[in-house]
Amino acid sequence: MRSLALSLVMAIGLTGTAGHAGPDDNSLNIAWSGELATLDRYYNVLREGIIVGRLIWDALLFKNPDTLEFEPLLAESYSFVDSTTMDFELRQGVTFHNGEAFDADDVVYTLNRMADPENGVLTQRNVNWIDRAEKRGPYSVRLHMKRPTPIALEFLAGPLLIYPNEYYEEVGPDGMGQAPVGTGPYKVTAFAPGESITFERNENYFAGSPKGKPSIDVIRQRTVPDNNTQIAELLAGTVDWIWKVPADQAAALAGRPGISVVNEQTMRIGYLSFDSSNRTGNSSPVNDVRVRQAIAHAIDRQAIVTALVGGSSEVVHSACHPAQFGCEQDVATYDYDPDRARELLAEAGYPDGFTIDFHAYRNRPYAEAIMGYLDAVGIKTNLVYLKYAALRDQVYAGEIDFNFMTWGSYSFHDVSAIASHFFKATKDDYAGDEGLIADLTIGDNSVDRDERLAAYSRALKAIADNAYWVPLFSYNVNYAFSDQLEFVPNPDEVPRFYSTRWK
Repeated sequence: MRSLALSLVMAIGLTGTAGHAGPDDNSLNIAWSGELATLDRYYNVLREGIIVGRLIWDALLFKNPDTLEFEPLLAESYSFVDSTTMDFELRQGVTFHNGEAFDADDVVYTLNRMADPENGVLTQRNVNWIDRAEKRGPYSVRLHMKRPTPIALEFLAGPLLIYPNEYYEEVGPDGMGQAPVGTGPYKVTAFAPGESITFERNENYFAGSPKGKPSIDVIRQRTVPDNNTQIAELLAGTVDWIWKVPADQAAALAGRPGISVVNEQTMRIGYLSFDSSNRTGNSSPVNDVRVRQAIAHAIDRQAIVTALVGGSSEVVHSACHPAQFGCEQDVATYDYDPDRARELLAEAGYPDGFTIDFHAYRNRPYAEAIMGYLDAVGIKTNLVYLKYAALRDQVYAGEIDFNFMTWGSYSFHDVSAIASHFFKATKDDYAGDEGLIADLTIGDNSVDRDERLAAYSRALKAIADNAYWVPLFSYNVNYAFSDQLEFVPNPDEVPRFYSTRWK
């Protein structure tokens, strides 16, 4: 049966090649479904926030998406003094969008402020390893860590964006969230929360940045929640770029005149999470490991990948992405075996199954496919479909028994960006396994490569043995855009519009 998207493709596509205004005035019109209420990167957690952050601000370092090597960005150079201390020499002559000069005061202020737990940065793992930043000269900073942090460079090249100390002290998170000021290749000239953002090229962007000089003059982003509407606008020429196009819709678009469709794998994985420790106090069936294992055996993950997810995605068995450092693959696996699922349910005292709420926030067709497999073994599910922020808050509050969610690891190539986030006594931890917490702590803090690998191996085996999670599959992203646009996606799922240009 045809999807509505295919019907739209046929209806609009038959009229001829879409016209795109972008090349004529060197502007780019993009659409996505994520609703950003604030642009302050430290107080939003959406993937779209990462994209916006890289346009507006710079970090001390830059991770080259092609080589995965770390290069100086706002820092001119860096060095390790010892396992918990780093020195940075900063670029001179860099200015923020409001004219404020960049120097060591901005770096020290940003790192110290965000590391202070009283300031409530949403993703504490990005900052809670920082002890303090110390000014050693006008353009010289020493960073002290609370403990050896093997992935410090990932943080310093990613989420730790540098803010202007004078402006931020004046306006705070609310002001920065609505009228952001950075050193980045683009500045924001208009923002309607949850609806649209207008970026203009920073003509004074500093020479020598590994991001390069931006090419496109103006980028206009609009929030368009419906995929079908995005596709219709792409074909009509009112939008030049969209992403996260479902597989069937991407196939319908492929080959259409004027449109390029590119599939790229990502580091995001889908997973089922359970209240294995009865954190909710509801005495849920999923408190029993046999029920969790039954759920794992009940779902044909490969069929979902083949029929729905498509692209370069694959079934995953470990609670991490295979490309990440420490992602042990020799773990317990749960092949599709509905008979074994029924046996385990009977052993757990549920020979006739049970009914349970099933929470999700995205990929409703995937969720419904999972529900169908569960129904076949006697588990009746009530789908509770929420927006991400609402579901996240319920998870943090310890109110969720059973959910389907995804995690992109902030594009960090390290197990600490996923397993430690969910199983190390965090707000997401529904296992509360002390041995698991201990192993993850070793892996996160050791600078010995072999010790880290061994610790993560033990942790990931424990997660699989106890079915604290059922990892499902890796994700891929379909990008669709004007064929006149030079756009190259990367596996880290961070579109770099500052390096995009018209042909």
